[in-house]
Amino acid sequence: MKEREFWALVEEVFGRVYGRSLAQDQRLARLDSMTVQEALDGGIEPRVIWNVLCDQMEVPDSQRWGKDHNAPPLPAA
Repeated sequence: MKEREFWALVEEVFGRVYGRSLAQDQRLARLDSMTVQEALDGGIEPRVIWNVLCDQMEVPDSQRWGKDHNAPPLPAA
């Protein structure tokens, strides 16, 4: 997942204003309590951040990837 795809999903799933607020304010417990923006700036894969954010916000899998998106492949290990 590219960062632009990440932001498109943030806006689609959470809405533009609320999504941007989450990115700045929501601390992600599974990512050392970083915010979304801090995690992105720290080089964490956007797909990982997206899944952690959605888990924390209890977004079901059926809504997680938006209406026209498929889950992107996992990063190579």
